[in-house]
Amino acid sequence: MALAFSGARPAIAGQVEPTNAQTSGRYVFSGWKGPDLPVWYQLPDRVAADTPVVFVMHGVNRDADRYRDEWAALARQHGFIAVVPEFSRADFPGSRGYNTGYFANTDGSPRPRAMWSFSAIEPLFDEVRQRFGTQVPRYTIYGHSAGAQFVHRYVLFVPDARIEQAIAANSGWYTMPDFGTAFPYGLAATPIDEASLKAALGKPLTVLLGTADTDPDDTDLRKTPQANRQGPHRYARGQMFFAKAQQTAVAMGTTLGWSLETVRGIGHSNAGMAKAAAQRIAARAKRDEQR
Repeated sequence: MALAFSGARPAIAGQVEPTNAQTSGRYVFSGWKGPDLPVWYQLPDRVAADTPVVFVMHGVNRDADRYRDEWAALARQHGFIAVVPEFSRADFPGSRGYNTGYFANTDGSPRPRAMWSFSAIEPLFDEVRQRFGTQVPRYTIYGHSAGAQFVHRYVLFVPDARIEQAIAANSGWYTMPDFGTAFPYGLAATPIDEASLKAALGKPLTVLLGTADTDPDDTDLRKTPQANRQGPHRYARGQMFFAKAQQTAVAMGTTLGWSLETVRGIGHSNAGMAKAAAQRIAARAKRDEQR
């Protein structure tokens, strides 16, 4: 039986700041080894033990509040909890600090695994379940642009994460599943080994591409020689990334759990991609219920 969310929460560190009848707001998450994270959230109208959790990873502007707002109506329409952790530039500087996982310092020395930016998600999932009352065993993680970079690398670096599905929408460039290419464009000199890569390739990752995200001159598009070899624009780079995953899975003799899907007519827009992603999340949840 669904339970109405009353606003009552367990005693957890972090002050909730409700902004919309206590169904949306912001609080601070401190239950991991890294810096405190502001967390923006949107609840559906009713929360039950089986209410899904969807993490939404913001883009390069670190505007978690905007991403929450763009997902708010979708969360209520489809009945899931949207959770948007905010990775500030101060605590997670540049692409190294946020969307490539912060697993190494600027001098290349390794950082403790517990302080990777990737390492915030699993303990935050446990906290979200306790705070809001859902009991689902797995979660969806979606990201757009720099957030999509975070998501596809999260799948590669944390293959044991409790992912129900992962959706990487319109990433600007990729870490290819290739041990012959240096990080961040490939996996050479990373903690990932062959067993980890096989596990990652089996995860339910959707590479979601807007067919109109084809501007090679976009000011936010990385244009290094290594990135340009992945393609002239985001749409082409996503296709190359998926093709490389297919080749790697065949070479390793393993099953590929990834898929490539497109959203016709959408360019580099989180709002446009979010609607398509939410429909896919809802469809998967419905299929799971019917099993």
